[in-house]
Amino acid sequence: MYLSTEAKQEIFAKHGKSAADTGSTEGQVALFTYRIAHLTGHLKKNKHDFSTQLSLQKLVGKRRALLAYLYKKDIERYRAIIKALSLRDIIK
Repeated sequence: MYLSTEAKQEIFAKHGKSAADTGSTEGQVALFTYRIAHLTGHLKKNKHDFSTQLSLQKLVGKRRALLAYLYKKDIERYRAIIKALSLRDIIK
């Protein structure tokens, strides 16, 4: 994969509870955001890569589901991750 183990650990350390905690919601959202940005850049160059387009849509849906879960579970954690990743201009 294009993302090294060290880079993943850095993402999880920055947004998750620790570098070893890969299952936290915030860490997963941060990883999905990184992958979404990478795939978006790829699709800007390769407009007819439909398998990547499908993968991107699936990732966006997964991230949306995790954010909805976090919104229902703990609104403060939701607001913190939205602000840290600059995902939305308006915070609910």
